[in-house]
Amino acid sequence: MLHLRLITPPDTTDDVVRLIERTAGTAHLVVLPGAARNPVGDVVLCDVAREAGDELVTELRASGLDETGSIAVENIDLSLSRRADKAEEEAPGEGADAVLWEQLSEATHEESTLTVTYVAFLTIATMLAACGVMLDNAILIVGAMAVGPEFGPLAGISTALVQRAPRLVWRSLWALLAGFAVAMVLTVGFSRLLDLLGLFDRSMVEAARPNTSFIWKPDAMSLVVAFLAGVAGTLSLTSAKSGALIGVAISVTTVPAAANAAVAFGYSDYSQTWGSTWQLLANLGGIVLAGTLTLLAQKLFWQRRRHRRTAG
Repeated sequence: MLHLRLITPPDTTDDVVRLIERTAGTAHLVVLPGAARNPVGDVVLCDVAREAGDELVTELRASGLDETGSIAVENIDLSLSRRADKAEEEAPGEGADAVLWEQLSEATHEESTLTVTYVAFLTIATMLAACGVMLDNAILIVGAMAVGPEFGPLAGISTALVQRAPRLVWRSLWALLAGFAVAMVLTVGFSRLLDLLGLFDRSMVEAARPNTSFIWKPDAMSLVVAFLAGVAGTLSLTSAKSGALIGVAISVTTVPAAANAAVAFGYSDYSQTWGSTWQLLANLGGIVLAGTLTLLAQKLFWQRRRHRRTAG
């Protein structure tokens, strides 16, 4: 269930209440006349089944409430109510399959912004991966994958393409490209520093490294894994099952590929640099393609469901 807190101008409150009452899957409607002070207006509270939430929020925005008042949406972790159970039964579909597009757009917008924190996490992840590839240590590689925040901008690109939001596309691309560029440059310096300290040396780059050699040797399976990870990651965002996102993070070699490219470049091993770069691009492209197709499929699914319900 979702909880909606609305601030409505007094002359539109009745219209908002009627909209909520005729939306299948709503419950616990409360109207507090004159309770809001900034902006001035009435406060309307209600709960709505997740599978009906996107339709209701879309209609509220279409009425201009986001400009004249306020729309706030929160997830309800626990709701003990027979009326809530009935509302979920009345709503079309299943909550786990529902997509709240406004929430998705807001989340990906925040995650795809180039910030100091984002660059710091990406840089630390790339440096950890550099240690992993040099030591041929798969555990460090997995840890670096989990730390990397690059799925945010990738999901932002997919969401923006489906929602036709060019500004979010450019914002996400900028965060992705600039973030990796900074992280890789700093990782080159990091590897040179460890070389001066005697912790890295050229022989480590030239070694066979059987546990991590796949990082600079992309093949068809790289695209397959990236595509599957993109589907899983997108589903974890849209269904609010964020725990699956960790599994997605450690299944693709974006950060390790960037790290190995940086380290190999520092030692003038351009063969590994190019191989790692292609691995990086294959993973990024596969995730964006999968995420976009997944969102398009979900959008089409819900549009057809609503059409059938309206026609019925």
